[in-house]
Amino acid sequence: MDMRSVDVLVIGAGQAGLSAAYHLQRRGFVPVTRASGVDRTFVVLDAEDAAGGAWRHRWASLKMATVNGIYELPGLPVPPADPDAASRDVLPAYFADYEQRFALDVQRPVNVTAVRRATTADEMDDALIVETDSETWSAGHIINATGTWTRPYWPNYPGMQSFRGRQLHVHDYVSAEEFAGKRVVIVGAGISATQLLEEISRVADTLWVTRTEPEWKDGLATPTIVEALARAEERVREGLPPQSIVHVTGMIRTPWTERAGERGVLVRHPMFTSIEEHGVRMPDGSFEPADVILWATGFRAELRHLAPLRLRTRHGGIRVANGRSLDEPRLFVIGYGPSQSTIGANRAGRDAVISILADPAPAEIPAIPA
Repeated sequence: MDMRSVDVLVIGAGQAGLSAAYHLQRRGFVPVTRASGVDRTFVVLDAEDAAGGAWRHRWASLKMATVNGIYELPGLPVPPADPDAASRDVLPAYFADYEQRFALDVQRPVNVTAVRRATTADEMDDALIVETDSETWSAGHIINATGTWTRPYWPNYPGMQSFRGRQLHVHDYVSAEEFAGKRVVIVGAGISATQLLEEISRVADTLWVTRTEPEWKDGLATPTIVEALARAEERVREGLPPQSIVHVTGMIRTPWTERAGERGVLVRHPMFTSIEEHGVRMPDGSFEPADVILWATGFRAELRHLAPLRLRTRHGGIRVANGRSLDEPRLFVIGYGPSQSTIGANRAGRDAVISILADPAPAEIPAIPA
């Protein structure tokens, strides 16, 4: 397989990846497809078959009114949209327009299978090797922006395999109508759990369970946000797995939690201890019947393709500071830890590019034929 060379390779064209590509271009890098021999180059590889990242897969009831104000990409405001329009219809179109407007030349669908260090005489020591399902790249720096959508987290609970009803993760949720008339156990304390609790409880009998009692807040003060981000940064610097920001800040009251509270369905129950054929066993020994268990238990960072770099600590995370791997400085991991939010991802893309520009220039590398 032929090897192609590039100065910066971006993996993923979601929020963080497009932010990185935008800032690369602003600072003089050129898409490799249009570069001359003297240009600094970049390429964006995306596994999706169209623009939009994870927004393409969100459920239809996630409306623009819910996500308003947190998703804009740098340099281009989102066009006005009907608050009742589905985000999965509006935002992928915005992402596609963004890619075209700034001529980012995203290559897709390309599945990155492995990132490794050079191992042969034909591979330059100061480059990282990126293997895909179609070709191999040699890159001076890599900005990993693969997000979390492809890694839904399923906790392991006793009896999961014995349950005769349906189990699904929010990753695969479509609409409340498929649960009409059923008993649905909703597991999780995050935003998705409460959004879907409010929605599903209109057509089904729901039981909401969480491991800990939610700490409700009416809003987040700036010091609280700063503290949460600092704690997230400290965790990833030490190689600990990232926690959700909600885990640190507590739950914010929202229009949907207010509606659920008014209807009497925002009632938290302790986490069940086991799953049985037709329901769940509660800590006090009582039994709750269930037709469906919906796991709103979050996502993990998609980093499996980085395994050849052997960056995992014994704690299960990778050591990252200011978006950069501490154990492989040619690698940036953005949309990870404190930059998991869409706003954080925008900033992380910019900061990664600034750091790359500050690095010493590599030795002249002979061109590798495409």
